[in-house]
Amino acid sequence: MTQSIGPLVVGVGGTLRSNSSTERALRHCLASVERQGGRVRLYCGADIELPMYNPHDPARTPKAVELISALREADAVVVGSPGYHGGVSGLVKNALDYIEDMRDDSRVYLDNKPWGCISCAYGWQAAVGTLDQLRAIGHALRAWPTPLGVAINSADQIWDETGELVDAGVRSQLELLASQVLTFARSTGISGPN
Repeated sequence: MTQSIGPLVVGVGGTLRSNSSTERALRHCLASVERQGGRVRLYCGADIELPMYNPHDPARTPKAVELISALREADAVVVGSPGYHGGVSGLVKNALDYIEDMRDDSRVYLDNKPWGCISCAYGWQAAVGTLDQLRAIGHALRAWPTPLGVAINSADQIWDETGELVDAGVRSQLELLASQVLTFARSTGISGPN
């Protein structure tokens, strides 16, 4: 009898600052995915510090090749961005631009894959605006944004001095996001390389 393998959820986002709020939120969500039987890979910080995407130059760095390979294999994606000046950060947007390399795949872009969104900003306006942009990007990539997206106001006391999540509302939202991503990934009946 073969053992079933849980869906692979790839997390992408954060900032170049290690252990940023966005990275912590992604890590918390992905830890919940693992507790619920999924497999995870996280690409953040230096992992997504890539040359500016150029569709006319096919040369790719090893980090870019690894990211795209993971996204091709993914059953679901969770993306997190800080809200910079009311929008998605350039670092995260550039990493997502590399998905254009999947335009000629048999499964174009992220077609029919669940797409969870997390935004962190110092204020609700930027957090919500960034979340809206992440959802729009998911639609453009043919993914299915989950019903819940998590906007985090970093001006609130979300983390303690050790970096632990102390806000019960944010914790439950990140865990619900993990559940929604996994539920949709499992409902497609496809787990493993696509």
